[in-house]
Amino acid sequence: MSRKPPGSRADYRYFQDITTRWKDNDLFGHVNNVEYLSFFDTAVTVFEMHHAGIDLLRGALRCMMAETGCRFHSSVAFPDALTVGLRVAHVGNSSFSYDLAVFREDENTASAEGRFVRVLVDAATQRPVTIPDNLRANLLAYAAREFAEP
Repeated sequence: MSRKPPGSRADYRYFQDITTRWKDNDLFGHVNNVEYLSFFDTAVTVFEMHHAGIDLLRGALRCMMAETGCRFHSSVAFPDALTVGLRVAHVGNSSFSYDLAVFREDENTASAEGRFVRVLVDAATQRPVTIPDNLRANLLAYAAREFAEP
């Protein structure tokens, strides 16, 4: 079975710079696997607060994590400057997903790619709610080129 090649910067719609830290490196001299999810989480949180229009701290709606994953292509290490690319991969009734990628320095090819699936919930009840039209529009503005709403 052949593996899908890494994506490029052109595949993504939003970018967040990330600073690696000395503590991110592991015994083998590269960023530890778990740190990539932290990079993704930072990019997603900034995106949701500043571009999707979700008030994560005081709003009536919250985004809960339903699924995560990461596929590694090449190593990064401190003090590399990184950029996380994000695109909206799907918008459903109460859930949506992001495709994410870590790019090292000025490289065009992803060092790692990931996926986050989020569920929109009522902050008080923690139960799923329908994605409001304004949030849906904000998410779709960053949708992958091949994405088509069902």
